[in-house]
Amino acid sequence: MTSLAEARLEAGRGIAGDRYFAGQGQFSPAVPDRDHELTLIEIEQVERLNAATGLALRPEELRRNLVTRGVALNDLVGVEFTLGEVSVIGIRLCEPCRSLAQRTHRSVLRELAHRGGLRAGILRGGRVRVGDPIRAGGGGDVG
Repeated sequence: MTSLAEARLEAGRGIAGDRYFAGQGQFSPAVPDRDHELTLIEIEQVERLNAATGLALRPEELRRNLVTRGVALNDLVGVEFTLGEVSVIGIRLCEPCRSLAQRTHRSVLRELAHRGGLRAGILRGGRVRVGDPIRAGGGGDVG
């Protein structure tokens, strides 16, 4: 995982340069689907996890694509929203899995249950940059 200041997101594919974009991710589906295009996690949940466990995990260690602040991602399931110039739709919660626990610590399964982020599909691609606002479909800021 590499932190970027800017990334190009493409509808139907994901993040340019990502292993899932290339179809080489560990859980890449045989047929591309929106469920593997984009994942988000709240920095507040990373901080809560670390405080509750005494760990010092960095957001990138939790293997989500985008880190947000001040946005309740669970509320975006089934909702269209924008990330800067990119239009996406929240698909489902991104629950922690055994593979993540093996890479980090077993407590992530408990501590991130129903708080592990959001899987989203890219409806209209473009560039997303650090600090870009997240807006609901109607145009208002989400967080």
